[in-house]
Amino acid sequence: MDEMWSFVHDKTQQYWLWWAIDHNTGVPLAYHFGTREHKNLDELCALLVPFNINIVYSDDNFAYKKHITESMVITGKRNTQRIERKHLSLRTWCSRLVRKGIRFSKSHQMHRIVIGLIINFRLFGRDLPFNLI
Repeated sequence: MDEMWSFVHDKTQQYWLWWAIDHNTGVPLAYHFGTREHKNLDELCALLVPFNINIVYSDDNFAYKKHITESMVITGKRNTQRIERKHLSLRTWCSRLVRKGIRFSKSHQMHRIVIGLIINFRLFGRDLPFNLI
């Protein structure tokens, strides 16, 4: 599990992508958009209930140790390399996630739609519901 920072309209309006991937395969399991408040981690954990996760690998964010009680939490950069690589891929595929770019979302709804489409198309392998050609 990890979180990725982005912004909507200007950098004072931070927006976070909370998500989890399978540690062995790298396949995304679930994601949730929100602020860096811990209630958004709870929303992500609710999406992960059907997967019966026993071990969570995360960075040293205090929220993971405090809010995840049903699984063992292991912290450290060694086990989060794959999800950090996915962060870089997302930033490469979507110019709205580039930190020093001029392209940005003007509304939270459009930000969720665009990033959600990229995640569903690139990472989940789902076809887009319309023709982009």
